[in-house]
Amino acid sequence: MLDYKAVLSHYPTAVPRYTSYPTAPHFSQGVGAKVFSDLLENLTADEPVSIYIHIPYCDKLCWFCGCNTKHTLKYAPVARYMNYLIKEIEMLGNKLDFKPKIQQIHLGGGSPSLLKSEDFTRLRSALDDVFQFLAGSEISVEIDPSDVNEDVLVGMKHFGVTRASIGVQDFHDDVQKAINRPQSFELTKDVVASLRQMGIKSINIDALYGLPRQSYARLMDTISKCVSLSPDRMALFGYAHVPWVKKHQNMISQDDLPDSHARFEHSMASSRALIGAGYKSIGIDHFAKPNDTLAIAAETGRIHRNFQGYTTDECKMLIALGGSSIGRTKDGFYQNVVATSSYEDLIQSNEFAAAKGLFLTEDDKIRSHIIERIMCDFKFDFGTLKDMTASADLYRNIAAEFIAEDPFNLASMDNDVFEIQSDGKPFTRIIASQFDAYLKGAEFKYSKAV
Repeated sequence: MLDYKAVLSHYPTAVPRYTSYPTAPHFSQGVGAKVFSDLLENLTADEPVSIYIHIPYCDKLCWFCGCNTKHTLKYAPVARYMNYLIKEIEMLGNKLDFKPKIQQIHLGGGSPSLLKSEDFTRLRSALDDVFQFLAGSEISVEIDPSDVNEDVLVGMKHFGVTRASIGVQDFHDDVQKAINRPQSFELTKDVVASLRQMGIKSINIDALYGLPRQSYARLMDTISKCVSLSPDRMALFGYAHVPWVKKHQNMISQDDLPDSHARFEHSMASSRALIGAGYKSIGIDHFAKPNDTLAIAAETGRIHRNFQGYTTDECKMLIALGGSSIGRTKDGFYQNVVATSSYEDLIQSNEFAAAKGLFLTEDDKIRSHIIERIMCDFKFDFGTLKDMTASADLYRNIAAEFIAEDPFNLASMDNDVFEIQSDGKPFTRIIASQFDAYLKGAEFKYSKAV
């Protein structure tokens, strides 16, 4: 039987989550505008795109949060920001002589659920003027249940939301006090019922392990209550304690956090509970009902991984709208300026906000492909690289070297197929990091791997 404590002691305990490769800390200032220009040049009328819209406001600041967001008790800053967001969309439309087709759109934050119905309607109207929504396009929004009222529900209906992603974290009062996130199960249950009543067919719930004051019993109770709501999908993330990046996380006492071994045990136990409840395990931290599109895509090797986690999104182009949002092209990444005030100043001056970015080298593209398939499928066929590069053996040798030096037999190689063993799957991020050419010597500190 695998000694998990020995594995955690042997390998680095902090590695990227690999929602992109290269990861965002390696984006460079001044490159984003060039990548964004490249995106505009390569958009076509035939190839669908995805859109990410960032709403960087919350009406309370949760101490666990790792997002780019601002706390506000007034709606005026949000309304002002929405004016600039709509202007950014109009500016984009002025650069195009056709209406790109939208396959998927995601509103994240912050808390998009604090928007008033009139702003949901204005935003949808602006998008309709510039883009064409495909039949069956997925429109998802992140929701803080404490924001949701009748006006918000009306707004989401006008916007055309098809999937709601509800933040839960943990239902225990003591844990909620430790992260400044009061949210009762009863409120969450009522919001889920309201969303379904308004016609939203797909519900996702996000829960966290590794939170301060979170015990095994408290986490299992939260998982049980989440399952009772019968979400179509669940994401089970490990809390990323990075106070050197997010200063408000200093409000959380290090002494209240479970250690790496407790985190691992909590992760495994909650995963078993969800699988026991009938959910299919997707990648390292997602779960879905067997008939959900994510589960079906996973069965056929067609899931992908982006900044929202595991997804069915196959679009090569991701258009980023709003401050701090990250977009993707076939050849690179770009990130809009993070500070909301700077974003608004740029849009006011009729300038796009793309700031940081990175153009992918051929080596980046190959390593990105390998890392994504390992994160999604737990395996990779190096034989498929022979038609992509003359250096296929270079990448195969990385896998072979890892297997030769790994004392725990976390992975195996059969001919050209590298595969993570069942016991090794909890350490997938560690294994994927073997193919990360940027990791050695990187100054940026990452969150815990498990």
